[in-house]
Amino acid sequence: MDTIFNPLVGGLLIGATATLYLLCLGKVIGISGILSQLLFNKERFLPFLFIAGLIIGGSVYGILTEQTVAFPESRSPLLLIISGLLVGYGTRLGGGCTSGHGVCGISRLSPRSITATLIFMLTAIITVSVLY
Repeated sequence: MDTIFNPLVGGLLIGATATLYLLCLGKVIGISGILSQLLFNKERFLPFLFIAGLIIGGSVYGILTEQTVAFPESRSPLLLIISGLLVGYGTRLGGGCTSGHGVCGISRLSPRSITATLIFMLTAIITVSVLY
């Protein structure tokens, strides 16, 4: 039952959060945009609360539930740094991250977001196919 329940509840919470964020603040939710606001804007309180909520919420869920997903083998710190920089560059190049384009952009029928999400997904499918 957990295999159906957890993703369903998670998806509903993500959708509700994106809707409330848009209704209350008039902004489309996107993690890269919120992180950028936290790092570079003068008004940092709401972005800080959002990012803290992500970290605390995920941590509490991980503590309270039995996790069955194995962590991948350890990776080189240099590889992780380079990967993070490439993801950040791609996010800036694509004008947003998967959460902004995939959750909010598609629901608004944004052609740019639909295109970006298709490219994200195709790249992921090709990467997994090549590596595995």
